[in-house]
Amino acid sequence: MSLAQPDACSEDRLLGGRVALRQPRQGLRAGLDAVMLAAAIPARPGETVLEGGCGSGAVFLCLLARLPGLRVIAVERDPELAALARENAARNGHAAAVEVLTGDIADPALRRAWPRCDHAFANPPYWPEGSAPPVPLRAGATHAGEGPGLEAWAAALAAPLRHRGSLTLVLPTARFSEGAAALRDVGCGEVSLFPLWPRAGRESRRALLRGRRGGRGPDGIAPGMVLHDGQGWSAAAEAVLGGGEALPWR
Repeated sequence: MSLAQPDACSEDRLLGGRVALRQPRQGLRAGLDAVMLAAAIPARPGETVLEGGCGSGAVFLCLLARLPGLRVIAVERDPELAALARENAARNGHAAAVEVLTGDIADPALRRAWPRCDHAFANPPYWPEGSAPPVPLRAGATHAGEGPGLEAWAAALAAPLRHRGSLTLVLPTARFSEGAAALRDVGCGEVSLFPLWPRAGRESRRALLRGRRGGRGPDGIAPGMVLHDGQGWSAAAEAVLGGGEALPWR
């Protein structure tokens, strides 16, 4: 289904209504991962950030809602999703701050057009193989298939980073070791893990992973965040999901 059809997309809101997002009804829908990834970027106003595989733009829009003084370079290989990300940037008042490039993250020609960046981030296809979902847009977001794997994503995102710039990924914790190895292989050390715990005492299934370009310090594990408490979100999670606060992660 073309995203231009009237019923192909839904109109949604993130960060307690601060972000207006038009996104495909079928495919990988923006939610917890997008908001948490945006809250993990240690950027400051005036810096340049790079997002790989931006989809409809949920992550960079949540980041800009918190830090409106950024310059955003975003890459999306699906032309319709790239157009949707540009549309969403404009409807949220960020058209002048956002440049969405259409192409594959691993394309050397595309990478040569990127400026030097202070931070890079992505929610990459987290499974290398296996049974992909039947919806093409969702399958492309969750399974690498014949496309670039974690190593290629890390290499592409690290290439334009300044010294000490951060590279942040959101991944299933089952791929933590592979993600950490990919970061180290491209010169992003001081790897830090920020687990997202579904409830206190439960095993983490999703985590954020960050490395620093040229970092030589020790690796570490942050306390992370418990997402649910009782029948709803925990107070810490609600501060991020509804209030747009940054994660407590140094």
